[in-house]
Order: sequence, then structure tokens, then C-alpha cells
Amino acid sequence: MLKLLPHLKPKNCLSIILGSAILAFGLYNIHSIPGVTEGGVLGLTLLLEHWLGISPSISGLVLNGACYLLGFKLLGKEFIAYSVIAGGGFSAFYAIFELFPPLWPQIAQMPLLAAIAGSLFVGVGVGLCVRANSAPTGDDSLALSLSHLFKIGIQWVYLLSDLVVLALSLTYIPFNKIIYSLLTVVLSGQLIGFIQKAGKAKQAVDTENA
Repeated sequence: MLKLLPHLKPKNCLSIILGSAILAFGLYNIHSIPGVTEGGVLGLTLLLEHWLGISPSISGLVLNGACYLLGFKLLGKEFIAYSVIAGGGFSAFYAIFELFPPLWPQIAQMPLLAAIAGSLFVGVGVGLCVRANSAPTGDDSLALSLSHLFKIGIQWVYLLSDLVVLALSLTYIPFNKIIYSLLTVVLSGQLIGFIQKAGKAKQAVDTENA
């Protein structure tokens, strides 16, 4: 891993750190407060806890590890190196934000606003990370890997995986809470796809002008 450090682009590292900070800020101050469920790997760990009594600390470790392993196989060592920065940055920023109370606890009474605002922070934060070829969470590693493997937009991978998990979550979570989660994952996934696509377009222009 250390051998890759000279090959990591400072611009990408800065984008990843900024994205990780935005993601951590949004998840702590907005997204986690209303108490709605999640799609993807996190939602699946909650499902396994409800159905089988498996702690998310165990299932999350296994599932995220599998996602990063798939990313390593399909996207290479550089992806893993960038993802270490993204995951480490997210954890560090989240730990810092936890030292302070949430900035807007009243948003718990406004789930629609929380869903929209939360999707913006998640979309921009993760978008900045994935456009720099990194994944702050196992969800993002899985989405990047499947997008690369099947040559489809990353936003559609997010949408499909989240829809499956949210549909299964209806077995123990009321529909009125699921609908806000659905809104969040749809908006954030589309925003991630837009930011990634914009980054690729800019990179293509820069390559042509070089």
C-alpha cells in the first residue's frame, strides 16, 4: 500500500477528504436524526439483526469486507488506497462531529426536509469521493464495482440495491418511514451519478487539451 503513495494524485486526495467531511457532517447532523432506515449494506445489516439476531458490528464487517474485496479485484490497488483515505477520513470527521451536539435536532420533526437535505449531503459527499476513484463505505465500493463490471451508470446500481433492501425492510418498518428513505436514496444516487459523470467529462477535456 505504501508503494502506491507516490502515485496518488493530490487533487484526488483533496476531493476525497472534502467529500468524506461533507458525508460525515450530513449523516451526523441530518440524516441519522429522523430515525428512518437505510438501503444498501447498512440497511441489510439492520435486516439481518431483525431477522436473525446478528449484530450489525459483525454483519457489517463481513459485508463491507466482501464489497471492498470485490472492489480490489475489479478496480485495483489504487482504488483500495484511495478508499483507505476516504474511509479513514469519514471515520475521523464523524468522530469530531460527535464531540458536539447535532446542529439542528428539530429536523427530526420534519422527515421530508431531512430526507431532501440528507440526500444532498450524501450525494455531494459520496460523489466527490467516487469521482476520485474511492469508496468511503462498502456500499460505494459495491456500486463502483458493479458499475464497472456491467458498464451502467452508478446511480442505477445504487437505486437497484437500495430498492431491494428497502422493499425487504417493509417486513418490519412502517411504509411511512420507508417512503422517506426511498426519497433519500433516489435523490442521493442521482446526484452521485451526476457528479461522477461531470468529473469524467472534465477529465476527458483535460486529457484532450494536454
